[in-house]
Amino acid sequence: MARPDPRRVAAVLAGLWAGAVLAVAFIGTPAGFALVPRDVAGKLAGFMLTREAYLSIAMSVVLFLVVRAEARAAARLKQGSVLSANVLLVMGALFCTVFGHFGIGSAMDAAREGKGALSFGALHGISVAVFGLKGLLVLALAWRLTAPR
Repeated sequence: MARPDPRRVAAVLAGLWAGAVLAVAFIGTPAGFALVPRDVAGKLAGFMLTREAYLSIAMSVVLFLVVRAEARAAARLKQGSVLSANVLLVMGALFCTVFGHFGIGSAMDAAREGKGALSFGALHGISVAVFGLKGLLVLALAWRLTAPR
């Protein structure tokens, strides 16, 4: 049996990752706020976002290994840099995950209790923007991985 093409596997994983990000943003979170009381919806959204953050970290690691190997091979042939666009997209999405969920998320918890320099609303807005940026980075990665070589 032939070994699967790592680039095709990476393209599928990036597509699944993008789908998960979009599903949380446009289906899961809005459904919670539409159907249950606000405090329960917030907890439900937090639950989904935590699961999505850990999924994003796992996807980042796997995809980093694939795109980094591809970038190194291209660099050896003098056809690109080890810091390729795909490597930067994966690293950017990972940064958005860590900063957005673990950094801003912790600050949001403090703001909910009236602590911290920024309000909960301001932090929530920043968090939404970072999550949106992550979605765009992952979509761009999936798009690039499906391009003909």
